[in-house]
Amino acid sequence: MPSKLILYFLLVIIMPGELFAQQKRLYIANDDHTDYMWTANEAKYDSAFVKMLDYSLLQIDSTKNFPSNFQARFNCDGSLWLKKYQKYRSDKQFNRLIAAIKSGHISSPLNMLVNCYGAQPTEAVIRGMYYAGQLERQYNLRFTMAGAMENNTLPLGLASLWAGSGAKYSWKGIGGYGSQLSYEIREKRPHQMYRYNGLDGNGVLMKWYNYNEKTTAPLGSYAECRLNVKYKKLDDDFKHIVNALDKYCDTISPNSTYPYNIAGAFGFGHDDLDTYVSNAYINAAKKGTNNERSVRVSNEEDFFIDFEKYYPKVPAQSVSFGNEWDLLPASMNETTARMRRATEKMRSAEALATLVSLKDKNFMKETQNARDKAWESYGMYWEHNWTADGPVSRKARADWQIKTQENLTAYVDTLLNLSIKKMGSHIKVDGDPSFFVFNPLSWIRNDIADLEYNGAYPVKVIDKVSGKEVTSQLITKSGKQFLRIFAPNIPSVGYKVFLIKKGFPKVKPIAATVQNEYISNDFYRLRFSKSGVITEITDKLANRQLIKITDRKDANDLGANDVNDGEEITVENAGPVSVTLKAVSSNPVLHTTRITLYADSPRIDIEDNIQQNFGDVKTWSFSFDLNDPTTRHEELGAILTDKLEKNGGHYANSIARYDWQTFNHFANLSEKNYGITLSNLDCSFFKLGNSTINSLDERSSQINALAGGNVDKKVEDVGILGILNQNGNKDFLYHFAISTNKVNFDPTTSMKFSLEHQNPLVTGMITGGENDVKLNTFSLLVSNNPNILLWSVKPSEEGIENGIITRFWNFSNISVQPKIQFNAQLKSAFQTSHIETNKKEIEVAKSEIQFGFKPFQILTFRAVLENK
Repeated sequence: MPSKLILYFLLVIIMPGELFAQQKRLYIANDDHTDYMWTANEAKYDSAFVKMLDYSLLQIDSTKNFPSNFQARFNCDGSLWLKKYQKYRSDKQFNRLIAAIKSGHISSPLNMLVNCYGAQPTEAVIRGMYYAGQLERQYNLRFTMAGAMENNTLPLGLASLWAGSGAKYSWKGIGGYGSQLSYEIREKRPHQMYRYNGLDGNGVLMKWYNYNEKTTAPLGSYAECRLNVKYKKLDDDFKHIVNALDKYCDTISPNSTYPYNIAGAFGFGHDDLDTYVSNAYINAAKKGTNNERSVRVSNEEDFFIDFEKYYPKVPAQSVSFGNEWDLLPASMNETTARMRRATEKMRSAEALATLVSLKDKNFMKETQNARDKAWESYGMYWEHNWTADGPVSRKARADWQIKTQENLTAYVDTLLNLSIKKMGSHIKVDGDPSFFVFNPLSWIRNDIADLEYNGAYPVKVIDKVSGKEVTSQLITKSGKQFLRIFAPNIPSVGYKVFLIKKGFPKVKPIAATVQNEYISNDFYRLRFSKSGVITEITDKLANRQLIKITDRKDANDLGANDVNDGEEITVENAGPVSVTLKAVSSNPVLHTTRITLYADSPRIDIEDNIQQNFGDVKTWSFSFDLNDPTTRHEELGAILTDKLEKNGGHYANSIARYDWQTFNHFANLSEKNYGITLSNLDCSFFKLGNSTINSLDERSSQINALAGGNVDKKVEDVGILGILNQNGNKDFLYHFAISTNKVNFDPTTSMKFSLEHQNPLVTGMITGGENDVKLNTFSLLVSNNPNILLWSVKPSEEGIENGIITRFWNFSNISVQPKIQFNAQLKSAFQTSHIETNKKEIEVAKSEIQFGFKPFQILTFRAVLENK
């Protein structure tokens, strides 16, 4: 060892902590940025993952006797690397990889690939990290990092989801390619080291350096150690990087943008398929270390551990930076919508499967392989290279996206269908044909239930609990016949049994009256045009009009230049439960719209179907008549206010895009004591009024839901980013619903309305025998706090014998301690991470658990039942 290094290590041992803290400590981390299905296809990348890990493990072994700072380390930028190594290497080899992870020589984030997050549903983000959770429990590991590379924007709520899944740290490096943000603003971040927090106050320590690709050092990029794309003189390049890091640390200047003595440069791979540069890192660390600074080959985590030890107080930020590459999945909007619909349907499938598994503990084993593919789909579908303009063709990329979506949809459909059939076989048939109605949500519901029915008619339907007849009618949907009922008092995460008896149902008034273009029930009066546009909605109870034409757009407006251009409006279904009108128009493209009003529900259901390919950007506009409203919407893991931070909102004051907001379950526009909630299932984004890239139209009363399209073009030329012409698709589905609030905005109310719209009651015929359950109603669990909503319930990944996994979301702005009552004795309970790794045990009181939530917090728990 050179004498100056011996001196350095002696100084580290004997110098006081204060002096050591003043020494600059520089961290350089090696990784190969993964451009999956952009640089190369699946097969080539899978091979590259395995070979690079083989190489890294050899380098680690060969340097194990070096001083710690100079030992080889490698950083995967997704857990898919580990999954492919597990698949293609022996158990012995995989155990060697696990040992390297435990020793800190290999690192991996929780996320499966480098993703864009703005288009993802909240639950999709979590499930995309489930493989990492499986490894944690099997090998007693903890993954403490998560990341989002290259894309220039970042959601707010992602911080909470990462932290809730076990992440403590993140670094973000961006690129200039395809960004609509100027170089000037990207190099002026208010904080380069900060606490990236969600609205619950939880988050990660974030490293996000200023970036300008026109400067000489690549700090702030997604390949901070890569000075030249075509590298030849690596030693010179790394010397430059180390010196740039040294200069970056400025604890003297009063206006320093980085007043710290600890700095890191992460990433080398850039857009390459593979890189083998371990020795260059080691040489740079050796040559760069002296009495004034140490240079360490880093696993990234070590940088953060050191940093937070010496700088425990850094600025915090809880803002959204909007969406950029996140928008690109709208270039295949129907495929993306199917991911969203499957995610919502999974709520019912898993909840019902939980009830089935209580009786048949092996039930989930049948779908385990499909389940693992589904979690992989979540981790891969929103991979960041939706630009689709790399070496992998657009067709190959589109085909891969479809295959990924189909794996998820197949799993969810199969699980739900098996669960319905199995649930029906577990309940005893008693006389007349009977069916169950299941509610996957955590409150008692009075809602519509549709049973596919081809039996004799007329019939009447009897609530077996109350003994009373319920309102019913026959309807047709998608060429099939259904028996529709209004199902009262369906219990929380539970079912109720109904009988089908021969005879005429009780005569009741029709649910809504139709006169010319108007349809009216006890709650609303709508004017429905031939083009499917809604030009009037009168709230009868509030005596006010909801629609005000804005920029020549009404409600549910696709951009028709003549709202009366279309076929004659028809009544598709009509009865005492509901009335559905249908409009077909070719203006501006061929599409069909159905609106449904109900006798006993203040919900307006809208189903739209575009039946023609399109290549431009299309939106469904909803122009409301509100006075200076405030808009809130579900992003992911957070309900945001659509205003800049300086105006009391959640959007960053600078370095952000404002033109398209994430559109998860709902958007609500409210003035004082009145508001409108728009529930959305299929669209990933909306534009608020006339918002642009650089300005947010905060006071607008108009929502423009993105029906699909290529929003961005390359800045450098006229090339379009994303899949072209919706990959040739000609069939697009959209589901919206409208309701009003007569008081100030309440996030719980808007979310419950949207969840009911997007999670219909589930029905199934009862086929059980004498030895099966005789209960006419059952509820798995109840909460005593109406603002704590169950987000998901499922059997543990390792089987129902390892507990029921429940995830709850506190929608109130105060800390609460709800009680959750289960319909069974509990053996034990644990708070877990969102990816199901136990964190701490919770005291149980027979069948009840109680725990504390921060404002707006999502928490996950494991409840282990007593063996019967």
